[in-house]
Formats: sequence, structure tokens, C-alpha cells
Amino acid sequence: MSTSPPPAAPSRLTDLWPGIIAASSFAICNVLSKIVLAEGSDVLTLSLFRGLVGIALMFIWLRIGIAPPPHTPRARWISLGLGILFAGVVFGLFAAISIATVPVAVLTYFVYPLITGIVGGLLGIERIGWRGALTALTAFFGLALMIGAHPQELALSGLAFAVGAAMCRAAILLLTRVLLQDSDAQVTTWYLLLSSTAVLALAALLTWNWQGPQTAIGWAAMIAVSIGTTISVLALFVSIKRIGPFRTALIMYLEPLLSTVLSAPVLGEVITPIQAVGGVIMLAALVAFQLRR
Repeated sequence: MSTSPPPAAPSRLTDLWPGIIAASSFAICNVLSKIVLAEGSDVLTLSLFRGLVGIALMFIWLRIGIAPPPHTPRARWISLGLGILFAGVVFGLFAAISIATVPVAVLTYFVYPLITGIVGGLLGIERIGWRGALTALTAFFGLALMIGAHPQELALSGLAFAVGAAMCRAAILLLTRVLLQDSDAQVTTWYLLLSSTAVLALAALLTWNWQGPQTAIGWAAMIAVSIGTTISVLALFVSIKRIGPFRTALIMYLEPLLSTVLSAPVLGEVITPIQAVGGVIMLAALVAFQLRR
């Protein structure tokens, strides 16, 4: 009598790929956005172009798949309101990348899980406990080590934009958890894209600002960033459906790691050994902070 091995393990491994694709695509887009900005474009134009392409691709995605349950009028207005914060996330991260190096900007932005957990604990949304507080302090120590290694080479404005983007991201996560717990994430993202792109378009009109890349390489990179970030979001949805938000969040910590690795050969942005140690401490603490839940 022969028995065949159960297919569970390969299936579980396959389920991890959407999350890996999302994190890898985000990392590549972080690096490519630096090229876009270096080739003459500005942060507002890149943010707006990304939003317009994202709306088009998201519209197609929602039409070709199984239609998700629609939002209630209340959930729709909340989602549209959160789009204002999402515009801050997009603009802030791109602004940070334009000023600081990609590794420092992205790693600083990734304090948002800590901000989410700490503020959520203070508001009673979730429990932190002493282990959570300890891992949070360790993560901040790693970030401080990375930033403080060579402070004379860092632009404080770039760090400020990254922290601002992280705070907007944390606010979105907390408000979504409290107010949109039963709403479909795809539809929420659709409304986020609509209102955030409208905010960015209004800003471009008020400032009469449109500064695209000056080279073909810059345009190719901007198109790739716009398509790639949308693919990342869609892969994120697939990952959450397959393995849940908890394990997806763990996989997404690949994004700052891959951004750091790719920045060296593509952009020539190399972090020092002390900064690397700080980054490793921070990422390890972030994973531990996620695992304690």
C-alpha cells in the first residue's frame, strides 16, 4: 500500500508569494522613484501621476474580478476622508526619498507599525504589555543608531517627511480598524485613491505645478513606479486573503531590507556598518513587535 505525501507544505509556500511580490515591488518602486526625481521630476508630479495610473488600474481590477461588497454611505465618506491622510503618506514618502537616501527614508518610514501599536495601546484599541513596550524601545534604539551614526550627512527635513508619512499611515490603520472593520479593503483603497489623487490634483492646480522627468529614462521609471505600486497593492490584497493580515505584515518587512540592498548597485547609496547594525536591530524588533500580538 502506497501513500502520497500531502500537498499542504507546497501549498503554504505558494501562498507566501503574493506577499513577497508586494514587498519586492514596493522596494523596487522606492528605488525607481529616486531615479524619477533625479531625472528632473518633482514630488508632487510623481505623486499625482502615480495616483492617476493607480485609479485606472484599480478600476480595471474591480471590474474583472468578483465584485466586492459595496460600502455603506457612512463607510464611503470615511474612506474618502482617509484619502486626505493617504495623500500625506504618498507625498511624504516621496519627499523623504528625494531628500534623504532611500534606505534611511524607507527605514524611518517603517516606524509606522510602532506608532500604530503605541497609539492603539494608549487609546485602548489594542494591548501592548511590557514585552511590546520593550521591543518598541529596541526598535527606536535601532533607528536612533542608524540615524545618529553620521548625523552630518542626514537632511532633517527628509527624516521629518518620513516620520510624517509614517504618522499618516498609522492614523489610517487605526481609523480603519475602528471605523471600517467590516468594510472590504479593496473598496476602501478605491476611495482612498480617488480622494488622495483629487487632493494632489488640487495642489498641482493651486501651485500651477507640473514638472515631469526630463529624460526618457525618467519617464520610464515614473510609469514603472505607478504601475508597480498598484501591482503591490493588489498583491497585498491577495496575500491578506490567503494568509491573513498578520503574516502579511511580517512579510512586508522585506520592503525596507530589499530597498536597502537594491539602493547600493542602482543608486550607489551605501549605508555604513553602524547604520546597517541599527537597521537590523530595528527590523528584528519590528518583527518581534508584530509577533507579540
